[in-house]
Amino acid sequence: MQESLNIIFFGAGPVGSTVGGWVSANHPTVYFLDQGAVAEALRDRGLTLYEQDKQRQAETIPVNVIDSLADIAEPDVVVVCVKNYSLDAVSRIIQDAYGDQPIIVGLQNGMENQKVFPKYFSQVLYGIVCYNTWMDEPGLVGYQKRGPIVLGTPDNSLRFEANAVARVFNKGVETVVTDHLLDAAYSKMIINLTNSLTTLIGHQFRPLSDPSLFQKLLSNLTYEGVQIVKAAGYSECSLGGMPGWKLLELSAKLPAFITKPIFDKNVKKMVVSSMAQDVIQRGNRDNELETINGAFIRLADDLGLDAPFNRTVYELCQERFAAEKFETMDVKEVWDQVQKRV
Repeated sequence: MQESLNIIFFGAGPVGSTVGGWVSANHPTVYFLDQGAVAEALRDRGLTLYEQDKQRQAETIPVNVIDSLADIAEPDVVVVCVKNYSLDAVSRIIQDAYGDQPIIVGLQNGMENQKVFPKYFSQVLYGIVCYNTWMDEPGLVGYQKRGPIVLGTPDNSLRFEANAVARVFNKGVETVVTDHLLDAAYSKMIINLTNSLTTLIGHQFRPLSDPSLFQKLLSNLTYEGVQIVKAAGYSECSLGGMPGWKLLELSAKLPAFITKPIFDKNVKKMVVSSMAQDVIQRGNRDNELETINGAFIRLADDLGLDAPFNRTVYELCQERFAAEKFETMDVKEVWDQVQKRV
């Protein structure tokens, strides 16, 4: 496999834009495929990326935009950067264009992509995105920090291919090939559990009525996630400065006045989650609730675990997200609902 890999980024949302932008700035044969306003913005103005709170140091990167997969006859790699709920449709499009020829790299939250991609492709790498990112407008994307990406397969196959892709990615963003993909995926999913709660209460869209209850809810939500993952036999995987399992446990168990400074520090790092972008900003009923929170609830059921915090937040989100118009809940209301189950 040559260093001059032809790489298509299918989807130029926040993840595709950041990873693809960083790589394309240092690798000429990177191509973006999207549609509508996103494609138009990339073609006309390039891709502008900025680090959180550093908008004045934004970097604008000229990028190659294609109109369809037919524009690139034989790509080496297709990096799929759409949400889980679009994977089947996108996989069929790629399969129709290229069959089983390219290496597929999936950059989705959760484990759903490990169910979908193997139905269509035999060479699939999975990437864990260890940073938060958001889109202000088409072609303008912010990020919390620059990487890393953790890359691998569930059975540690395709090591040659993974290392080849990682070499190219590392030109723009730190990328590590792991022997423990499932541990890494579940470790990231624990952090992603917070997306449901912050969306439900409209965090960063409305004031918090009771920050102490927010801390209790968020801390117990993630610690329950740790307990579920441990009971399922998986181990912690350190992911680019994200809170470790011991810290999550201490945050749930120790008095709030002890853990509050660390909790507040981590909350300040929070940006609008991908779930909130879907539900609140776009009014989209398609979201990652089932593939993240629902997956944890189903795993808890299989293990005979109650998980009252996660179960309550999951059910409240199910109800609110399905409504004709989504309305946030006050954090006190969520706490009261949890207490009925604890």
